[in-house]
Order: sequence, then C-alpha cells, then structure tokens
Amino acid sequence: MKKQLDKSQIIYGTRAILEALEKGKELEKILIQKAHQSLQVNDIIKLAYEYKVPYQFVPKEKFWSLGDSTHQGVLAYISPIIYQPVEEILAAVYERGEVPCMVVLDRVTDVRNFGAICRSALAAGVHAVVIPDRGSARINEDAVKTSAGALLTIPVCRSFNLKETLEYLKNSGLQILACTEKGERFIDAPDYTIPTVIMMGSEEDGISPEYLKFADEQVKIPLLNQMGSLNVSVACGIILYELVKQRMEA
Repeated sequence: MKKQLDKSQIIYGTRAILEALEKGKELEKILIQKAHQSLQVNDIIKLAYEYKVPYQFVPKEKFWSLGDSTHQGVLAYISPIIYQPVEEILAAVYERGEVPCMVVLDRVTDVRNFGAICRSALAAGVHAVVIPDRGSARINEDAVKTSAGALLTIPVCRSFNLKETLEYLKNSGLQILACTEKGERFIDAPDYTIPTVIMMGSEEDGISPEYLKFADEQVKIPLLNQMGSLNVSVACGIILYELVKQRMEA
C-alpha cells in the first residue's frame, strides 16, 4: 500500500510559502507546478534562490495526492533538520584541534540508506555529511527514524555545487577517498589518521565521473565472491570502521 502523504510536513499555497521563506523557516524543497506563473510564484523562486532552498518544476499530477485545491500549484516540504554550512563545520573542527572526517554522498536517493549512513557516520565520529541539493534523498521522518535519531545530531551540509565543495575540502587539506568497486587498492591501504573525506555514490552507477576526478584515491571493499557491489549504507559502514580502527590505534 502506498504511504499517505504526511500533510504536517508540508506547506502549500503561495502566501504561506512566501511567509515561510521570509521568516527563514528551514525548507527541504519547493515543488512548483509546470507552466504555473504568477508574481507570487516568481517571488518564491527569487527567495528560494537567495536562501538556497532547492525548487523543482513538476507536472500537476504531483499535487493530486494532496486532495486539496488550495495548494495553488506550489508546495514546500518542511525540513526536520537545520542544514549547516560546510565551511563553518570545518573551521570549528580545526579550531578544536580535531582531525576532520566528512562523508560526501553522490545521488544516494533511498531515504533508508541515507538514514543508515548517517547513523553509522555519527557512531564513527564523522563531523558532517555533505549532500547535493538535487538528486539526494529527501530528509523526512523515515530518514530520521532509520538513522535512530542521528540525523537530529550529526551536521548535514547541503551543497549547491558539489564540484566546488569537493575542491574547497581538498584545498582545506582533506584527502578525498572515493569508495568504488573499480578502486585500485583495498580500503585498508590509505592513511585515515589524516583529514579525510569519504565519498560514496549511488547503487545504480556509483560515483559520477565528474566527482571521481577530485579523488586522491579510489578504494574498494574486498569481496570473497562475485557480487558486483554492496548496499551503499553497508559499504559506507565498512569503510567508516576502517577509519575508526586506524584512528583508535594511532
């Protein structure tokens, strides 16, 4: 049975969304009906761009599940978390004298995988999880539940240009390790005691080539039979605990 939309997690109608944006309410995403134009919709787009809230144009059928004609062709998902700037997180980590570790996720769209990754990341001492503003799992109650509440604790950074974010992290002294079955060495080969980014990709086609080029090294998990790959949340947990092991032994 298809899960019913939780209307407590959405705002609909142009005036309500404009007010939410103007008051700085944390929004996950705004959906706008295709070909729907008005001065208020244009204002929503301008404010969404200014406040870095993702918005997407969708067919009118997307709104049918609301069963409410007052949506005016616009709705917004309320975020259960507050996104944090990666620059502020990294600066605070260095100021505390800690060795930074961040997880970057490229197109991990399953909310349960995302929640499980955040749960493992928090347990492993990861300082932040970085996701792109588009093509990523929506952070909703399922994601929070799967994370066992970790999403309410671990910082999540939303990147509006993942290339620039990766370049920033690299220039800030972090090595970037891409976890991929095409890796040249196993995950126990790198030195995780230095500032590190662990990058994971989608189960369908892994990490995008445009992001792979930022990797200092591509590593793989040893498999004892002919499986193509592991579930992304399982794979992320395995590599994170290689990091934990090395840092505890250092």
